[in-house]
Amino acid sequence: MRIVLLGAPGSGKGTQSQRLVARFGIPQISTGDLLRAAVSRGTELGLKAKAAMEGGRLVDDALVLSMIRERLACEDTRGGFILDGFPRNLAQAQALAQMLADLRQPLDAVLQLEVDYGELARRISGRRTCADCGRVFNVLTAPAPGAGELCPKTGAPHRLVQRPDDNEATVAERLRVYDEQTRPLIDFYRSQGLLRVIDAQGGVDAVTERLVRSLTGPR
Repeated sequence: MRIVLLGAPGSGKGTQSQRLVARFGIPQISTGDLLRAAVSRGTELGLKAKAAMEGGRLVDDALVLSMIRERLACEDTRGGFILDGFPRNLAQAQALAQMLADLRQPLDAVLQLEVDYGELARRISGRRTCADCGRVFNVLTAPAPGAGELCPKTGAPHRLVQRPDDNEATVAERLRVYDEQTRPLIDFYRSQGLLRVIDAQGGVDAVTERLVRSLTGPR
């Protein structure tokens, strides 16, 4: 099962992709994770990405696609994958489609997580990250960990911080960019018969069940 997960910032892509990983036994492929891993390992692609980032430039689409192609060669993707964080615009979607066609690994579904923008702003402003292990919590939709829960990296209580871009002052701009660059992908994938729109409001478990039904139920 080969899936692209789409949705605005705060729509729950990270949470739901991890649940789909557990449910279907296929890996999540995050372009952010691929970039960080390649830079950390000092691979040829990683060195090129590092040079771009240190020069204040966006990492070239062709470079990201090369990393995705390299990742898809791994054994654990034979049963499928969940692509999270790519594509972000129409040009990337078209390039991805060509690459997957060349690899004979076409997409089975594109899941669009739909959430009201007022709710998105509320979710994002409530998001907190452990400064040590990176685990994400939400003080509004998924309460912060209890006093007895410890960070697996330090063995101490989680140190929760708010990312600079997770405040209401920046949410409107992030949603504007999403509308401008990523929303056009909805029509692109709908025209290919791949799009499945999921109501991503409500409880996390309920959203997961909607996703699973959309993937396993009749079309």
